[in-house]
Amino acid sequence: MGLRAFIAKRLVYSFALVVVILCFNFIIFMLMPGDPSAFLMPVDPSEAMTPELMREREQLLADLWGYGQPYHIQLVKYLKNLLSWQFGKSFFYKTEVTNVMNWRIPYTVFLIGGATVIALVIGVVLGIMAIQRRGGLFDSGSVATSLILNSLPTFWIGLLFLLIFYVTLGWFPNAGAFPREWAGGKGPVPFTTSINFSSNALVGVFSIDAEQALKLIGGFTHHAFLPMLTLILFNFGGWLIFTRATMLVTISEDYVITARAKGLKERAVLFKHALKNASLPIVTSAALSFSYVLGGAMITEAVYTYPGLGRFIFDAIAYQDYSVLMGVFYVLSICVIVANIIADLLYGILDPRIRYG
Repeated sequence: MGLRAFIAKRLVYSFALVVVILCFNFIIFMLMPGDPSAFLMPVDPSEAMTPELMREREQLLADLWGYGQPYHIQLVKYLKNLLSWQFGKSFFYKTEVTNVMNWRIPYTVFLIGGATVIALVIGVVLGIMAIQRRGGLFDSGSVATSLILNSLPTFWIGLLFLLIFYVTLGWFPNAGAFPREWAGGKGPVPFTTSINFSSNALVGVFSIDAEQALKLIGGFTHHAFLPMLTLILFNFGGWLIFTRATMLVTISEDYVITARAKGLKERAVLFKHALKNASLPIVTSAALSFSYVLGGAMITEAVYTYPGLGRFIFDAIAYQDYSVLMGVFYVLSICVIVANIIADLLYGILDPRIRYG
């Protein structure tokens, strides 16, 4: 079986897996306590609403949103809608879930994706340095620091950073993803386009204002710095310890001893020989970490009021917004499955002994 047959087999298997995951998600949401239609019930200031009228209105809402139908009919509609990328309307936002999700995804990818990449690079490099100085002060100190930072709650780190860098020093903002004045349409617009039609040609002109572009990048980076720093400090220690553990296994292998016997420098032995084989479990963990990027970091985004998917999920849980939760869980499931496929393909690149057959 070649590479194409392997990919085709994995795609068929992944589609079946997505359907099974959706069925389990449907069962979980059906078994959850509470009724999301309670948030849609109008408030009666006179408190004259009788229990019979209350049940009648609840039934009307259930019929309107589809809750009054049998479970098997709901399941079929649920599968059909999610597989066709129709997540329905949000109870809380009163609009299509995809509309709200689409403008939140770039913020989450920028914040969580950037923090994951930086934490991964820092953790792997420091893990190799710890192996290079194993048994020494740097090794012991880096492991102890990683364990301490990884055990601290992210909300505590976030509140501490807000106290220091916002309240005390005033260096960084406390909330949002961009300066508040941009919300009124006063933000920088660095890109301009113009299209000219003629009988012979279609001419398009694209120009960029470098100064405004730098202001745009600086504004988003300035607001994302503290939440990104929080996530980096919380995550890099895990990568450091994981890299150190995998490297400890490979540095005693025969090919590493042979590389040292040839007179290669220790840095070349660790980075070019030991790391390549130790990277297989790191690739698996990295793929899963990147697959959860769209899930956001609920606590961190809630502390910094960052408008990503993590805050989106946090609000959806608070208001029992099932449409949002079902849509986000579906997207996360697809990301995890795709990440596993990519990890399997990377195995063949990193380790020539692996064959797709």
